[in-house]
Amino acid sequence: MRIGELSLKTSVSRDALRLYERRGLIGSLRRDNGYRDYDEGTVQLVRLIKLAQSFGFSLAEMAPEMRAIATHGLGSETVAALLTNKLSEVDAHIADLQKRREEMATMLLHVCPITAAL
Repeated sequence: MRIGELSLKTSVSRDALRLYERRGLIGSLRRDNGYRDYDEGTVQLVRLIKLAQSFGFSLAEMAPEMRAIATHGLGSETVAALLTNKLSEVDAHIADLQKRREEMATMLLHVCPITAAL
């Protein structure tokens, strides 16, 4: 399928698809006329990329795994390891944000005594 069809099937812009290809996340064959030709499996790869991005994975983080998935498929152990690592990062980020919030609330009490009465 050509890039326009892939874009329609995945709701991902053509520019984003070209970026994914430049980053090695997806691949295509080039026709004689220079057009990209994607196989049906690319639809699932692009959906997986979008899902991973919604979980906070960067394209750089995904690149090695996406290459392996394109070649060997997606194993449950791989998914579990990736999600476990990302979950740890998210938990650490939440803890950091909670700490910052507490510090800001304490500062607010000292800066504006009116809020202490509320």
